[in-house]
Formats: sequence, structure tokens, C-alpha cells
Amino acid sequence: MQAPSLGGVSVPRGSGETTIRLRQGSSLNDFADKIDANPASLVTVLFHLGEMATATQSLDEATFGVLGEELGYKIEMVSAEEEDRELLGAFDIDLDAELEAEGDEDLQPRPPVVTVMGHVDHGKTKLLDAIRRTDVVAGEAGGITQHIGAYQIRAEHEGVERAITFIDTPGHEAFTAMRARGAQVTDIAILVVAADDGVMPQTIEALNHAQAAGVPIVVAVNKVDKESANPAKIRQQLTEYNLVAEEYGGDTMFVDVSAKNRMGIDSLLEAVLLTADAALDLRANPDKDARGVAIEANLDRGRGAVATVLVQSGTLHVGDAIVAGTAHGRVRAMFDEHGESVTAAEPARPVQVLGLSSVPSAGDTFLVAPDERTARQIAEKREAAERAALLAKRRKRISLEDFTKALEQGKVETLNLVIKGDVSGAVEALEDALLKIDVGDEVSLNVIHRGVGAVTQNDVNLATVDSAVIIGFNVKFGERVEELADREGVEVKFYSVIYQAIEDVEAALKGMLKPEFEEVQLGTAEIRQVFRSSKFGNIAGSIIRSGTIRRNSKARVLRGGKVIGDNLTIDSLRREKDDVTEVREGFECGIGLGSYNDITEGDIIETFEMREKPRN
Repeated sequence: MQAPSLGGVSVPRGSGETTIRLRQGSSLNDFADKIDANPASLVTVLFHLGEMATATQSLDEATFGVLGEELGYKIEMVSAEEEDRELLGAFDIDLDAELEAEGDEDLQPRPPVVTVMGHVDHGKTKLLDAIRRTDVVAGEAGGITQHIGAYQIRAEHEGVERAITFIDTPGHEAFTAMRARGAQVTDIAILVVAADDGVMPQTIEALNHAQAAGVPIVVAVNKVDKESANPAKIRQQLTEYNLVAEEYGGDTMFVDVSAKNRMGIDSLLEAVLLTADAALDLRANPDKDARGVAIEANLDRGRGAVATVLVQSGTLHVGDAIVAGTAHGRVRAMFDEHGESVTAAEPARPVQVLGLSSVPSAGDTFLVAPDERTARQIAEKREAAERAALLAKRRKRISLEDFTKALEQGKVETLNLVIKGDVSGAVEALEDALLKIDVGDEVSLNVIHRGVGAVTQNDVNLATVDSAVIIGFNVKFGERVEELADREGVEVKFYSVIYQAIEDVEAALKGMLKPEFEEVQLGTAEIRQVFRSSKFGNIAGSIIRSGTIRRNSKARVLRGGKVIGDNLTIDSLRREKDDVTEVREGFECGIGLGSYNDITEGDIIETFEMREKPRN
């Protein structure tokens, strides 16, 4: 029914029981469509309720709640998952119905997916390396050459060769988010505990993730070759966390291993397969379109967006049109962990996929669409919804009560950040760790943008508008971006260790950032030609682009804005046939980086020195 509302405008009123479903980040236009009203009328009503908003502006749930109450509607905000289901439903893709339609005859056994977790320095990486080396196929294929974030090995069990997929999630404390995701796509978790160190904080954290995901756990008691090793103590400690060893009458398999001496690896793989057979029904339907998860993704200069995906059901083929989060494309090529080309990937198979339009986030689900046009439409709609939801989050309402509190506490300060990294998983983990920093109510942290790849002009422009600090993790400036950042006065900080970034941001929030040493760029040189020398290794024939290159100064090598070689030294510097101590901008020279030979034409050599910063 039509009834006058605030300000004398006519708006259709609800009965008080009428429910309107809106997605996150909806605007007044979307609400007006649902109740068949004029958006301008809703702008007027909202104005009289003390809120200023345009018809196209994304609003938060609280604003819609106030408006709905005034007009007699119950507002129900649709979650991202429900919204995505509805979006896919519009394209006749129903994942739930697909699963229900599968009978026993469609399902076939698939390999278990395993994540290795545990405390830092307890030997997770060494254990993964030891497992790779015992792979019966890796020896024939010349070993694993690619780090793709996941890989499949084959092990013999009861006379049958069986495949096991390992997800290589980092064991870093700050990578909690990625490790939790590892547990979500995982069938079995291997918990690594050092026999000489015992149960540590991150051990318990990893254990909690695995238990929360309802994943069976196999405990690898590592470093049993050490004199101070006490495997019995580990078994005893873990009984406190509901992990009771089989020899104590429990149902958790404990295996004593030494990753360093490659001892007990076969027993560990056998324990994984026994646990899989006893506790899980690992089956999937390979005869349908693929569905799965993007485990890792990055931007490669030569190959574009590269995503490591784990197929969970169906079979992924080269040529399939896929959509992963807000990225879409056609599968141009697929590679396994050996760098070998693959034409089809069956359930529980991790592969690197080329052909996506952009870099998906780690943990995005992917699916095969009927055609490329549909994939693009799904991705575009997801991107628009994500952007609207982000805008709604950034527009925070503040009531008079909140405002009074803020005044009482003193001015509320917000530190805005732009985060860029080499891979999406690292960006997400860094963001997650930074947002967990708690320094009280006086200051807050706001990540206004995150992305993969070098720091671009768009990042600097965004940081200029929102007075943000840019944090780069294992990346550097893109072309001509550094000058723009200097000109605009945008602070850009680069890190290669995640803890340093967390400590600096925390210190900045606390206003305690102690001036110590800062990196000062001395010069940059572009490699024009690489000369091979049997005596000196590779010599970079270069032209100095800026500043001065000095012999014995610290250096790094950049390729496409990414750091590929760090902690290097300018070992030799020659002009024509003469050894020189420095070469200035505009001149050509030969640069030797000692034993570092991974250089190619187009690479940038950047030299720097650490100078003490004056304390404020």
C-alpha cells in the first residue's frame, strides 16, 4: 500500500512482517527495485532519519535496518555464500543438486589430500623434502623442479602403488589464515613435533585448526636421531589435547621419523594411507565438470596469472572455461609439480593453470562454466558484488552515542594500509596478521586495498587519496612509480620477512617506532647484455639508469618489479677494459655479482646502503 512517509514523500509500506532479502553492499536503488519505489523517495526518507546517502551508494546492514523499520520491512542481508549460490543459480549451475544426483556407481576412489603442520623449526620443510625424495616417480622424472604450493607423490602400500597429494602450506605463525585453509581442503593432517623440543604454542594452534576442521591427525615425531630426543614425552604431552597414541589404547597413529636422515618416511606414508582407508571414504566423481579450490596464485611476467588449483571433483581439461573467484578464463595449459604438461587433472590432483584473466585469491573456489562468456559474466558479477560489499564496509555509520565516546577517548586515529605481495596467500596472511594487532581503542587499522604484483601507479594514487601507507612484501616498485610516490609524499615500505612488517606496523600504531637504520638507494642499472665468462661467471653489460653504482656496495636484482636476488654485492665493476670504483648515470659498464649468475637482459640491478636514521 502507498502511504506518506517522512518528509511527505510517498513510499510503499510493508506490513511489518514483509521480509526483503538484500545482498551485502546493496544500494538504495536495489532496495527500491525490491519494493517498487522511487529511489529518490528513499533518499529523502533516509535524510529525515539523519542519514545522507545517494541512490547508488553502497550501504551497510545497520542503515538498511533503520530504513526497513521505518517503512515496515524486515531486512535480511544475504551472506556471501548464499549470494554466490543465487548468482550461480541464475546461470543454471546448482552445485548442491549436482552432489545429490551422484550415486555410488558414479564415485571412484581418489588419493588423500594431506597438509603438514607444526611449530616453526620443528622440521616441516625438511620432512616435505624427504617425502619428495622417496617418491617412486620423482627419481624417474628427475626430481621435483617446480614449487607449485602442492604436489602429488606415489608410495607403495600393501604391494599397490598409491598416490598422496601434499599441500605445502607455510608453517609460519603469521600464516594462520592459510594454514586454516589448508585444513579445510585437507583430508588428513600430519602434525610435526620435534622429539627434542616438545609441544609448543604453534603445535597447539595447528592442532586446533585440524580438530576444528574435523580432520584425522597423524603425528610425525621428528628429530628422533638427536641425543636429547624423547618421543615418549611427546606422546604423553599430546594426550592432554585428545591425541592418544595407538600404543596407549587410543586411535592416533604416532610415527618416529628423522627428516634429516630420511628415516621412518615410508612408515609415515603408510600411516597416512592406513588412516585414510580406516577413517575416511575418499571418493569423487571424475566424469563431470571440475570443481575445486585455488591453493596459491601469482602473477608471472612471461606467463600472466598462474594459479595452483586442487581439483576436488570432476576432471579439469585443457580448453575448459573456468571461473575462480573474480578471475575467469580458458585453461591454456596445465603443469604438474615436475613442470610436465598435463592435459587432464582428476580429483585430488594439484596442477598449475595458465590462462586466467587475473590473479584469484588463495582459497577461492573454482568451477568449470559452460562457455567462456558465462565464466566472464559470473566473474564480473562476483567482482561487482565484492566491490559493493567493500564500499559498504568502508562507509561506517557513527551514532551520537559512538561520537560522544570517541570524543571522550580523544580523537580516533586510523592507519590506512595498501598491501602488495608476490603471491595472494602471503598478502592474505599478512593482512590477517596485521588486523589482529590490538593496541587499544584510540587507534585502528584499515586495509583499503590488497593485491598481487609490483607497486603500481594506481596503488600510489589510492594511497594519496586515503592518506595510506603502502606495504610491499617480496615486491618492488613498478616502472616510474617510485618518482610518483616521492612526488606525492606517499610512504612505501618493503619487507621480505613478514614479522618485520607486523612489528613495524604495531610499533607505528603504538607511536613507538624507533628510528634505526634505513635503506638508501644509491643507483640502478639496466642489464642490456649478459656476457659469459668461465673465470668470473656471468657479467652484466649494463647502462646506469639513475644515481651511481659503486664497487662493493650491496645490491639486489629485480625482474618485472619482483626481487629475484637479494643480499648481493657488486663484486667487480669495469669500464671498457679498466677496473673502476664507481660509474655514474648515463654511462655503460660491466657488473659482476660474484657467484650470483641468474641474470638476463632487461633485469634491473639496484644498489643501496643502510644509513642510520636520526631519532625524532
